[in-house]
Amino acid sequence: MKTQVFYFKLVFLIIIGTGLLHAQTNEADSGFFHQSFGDLSDELQTAKEEGKKGVFVMFDDKDCPWCQKMKTTVLNQEEVQEYFRNYFRIIRVDTNGDALITDFDGNETTEKDFAEKSRVRATPVIVFYDLQGKPINRYIGATRNVQEFMWMGEFVVEEHYKTQSFPIYKRKKKKGEI
Repeated sequence: MKTQVFYFKLVFLIIIGTGLLHAQTNEADSGFFHQSFGDLSDELQTAKEEGKKGVFVMFDDKDCPWCQKMKTTVLNQEEVQEYFRNYFRIIRVDTNGDALITDFDGNETTEKDFAEKSRVRATPVIVFYDLQGKPINRYIGATRNVQEFMWMGEFVVEEHYKTQSFPIYKRKKKKGEI
């Protein structure tokens, strides 16, 4: 009897803990990512109508510790949310997701197939798409901090990607050359 009560309590705590983790993740997600119906061509049109620079897509996985780190230490910061929401439609794609989405060309696919087509092999991967749906900058992994993430946004918004790589841009920022 005591063993059954112990297991019941253990299962209950696991369920509650999983629910709290899910709520915390959703809270971080809801502050940064736009609500989306999974139609990237529609997101592109919305970005155009709102005068944005393009669409920001974060490919992640619910079990990725680096994705969670980004959500809880960078993406939840008010200055980050304001800056990125000002310039981009911000979408999340689950690299293991079976949900149907529509890609930038209007083709229906699953999240995981879109991630594979986008050459996502590890998470997180951040891809900025221009207003034609073409990738213009790709970043693999978690940024070191808020500043580096903000620099990435500036790198795209100010179109530095046309003349240099992000690592070169970061070096110049650190030296005060930009």
